[in-house]
Amino acid sequence: NSAFRFEERLRLLETSFNEYRQTNQVDGDVSAIPGIVHQYMDQQINEAVREAVQTQTDQLQDTLQRENDEFLRDIDENMKNVLKGILPRVEESVNATLEAEVLTRSSHSSKTSYAVAADLSEMELKKILIEKMEGNR
Repeated sequence: NSAFRFEERLRLLETSFNEYRQTNQVDGDVSAIPGIVHQYMDQQINEAVREAVQTQTDQLQDTLQRENDEFLRDIDENMKNVLKGILPRVEESVNATLEAEVLTRSSHSSKTSYAVAADLSEMELKKILIEKMEGNR
């Protein structure tokens, strides 16, 4: 009879232990829920923040690009207006400078031509003189 009671007590102990394990496991599972929820919320918040930052960055880049394009258009337009205003004066100045240079060169050229002609005449006269002197010898 005592062997029977021992087996019965052993079965009761095993049953109690299994119930305790199941209860303990449920308690462990239940206690893990806040951590799981916290981790899930962290992931969701991180993802939402990442998306918000990316959206804001994209919008900022678009805005800056539009402002930059507009700024460059304004500069281009201003440069065209400035060039329209000064181009006639630049052309006038360049033409005047070219005319002066052409006149200077042409007058210098005629002086140079005259000097060359005078040098040639002088050389011819010397040659004639040398020939006459040699002929008189």
